[in-house]
Amino acid sequence: MTKKDIILKISDDTNLKQTDVKKVVQKCFDCIIDALVRGEKIELRNFGVFKIKQRRSRTGRNPRTGQVVPVPPRKVVVFKPGLEMKKKIK
Repeated sequence: MTKKDIILKISDDTNLKQTDVKKVVQKCFDCIIDALVRGEKIELRNFGVFKIKQRRSRTGRNPRTGQVVPVPPRKVVVFKPGLEMKKKIK
């Protein structure tokens, strides 16, 4: 499912214009991204939690040459599904 599919589904279910729904959906995603950039945790009840996790530096290996390569530390976004989502997926 793409963002466009989400917009179409919401638009059909609510009888709102696609352009209005698109603005709301995009603003929602922008708010989530902005909060993550600030280092905040986003907790959406019955859906899940988005947060930033710091990965340590490590040594990797170039698969083509087999050469050992240092991998620097980096931040990644992690998502932990909520209980309601877990129940529905099972």
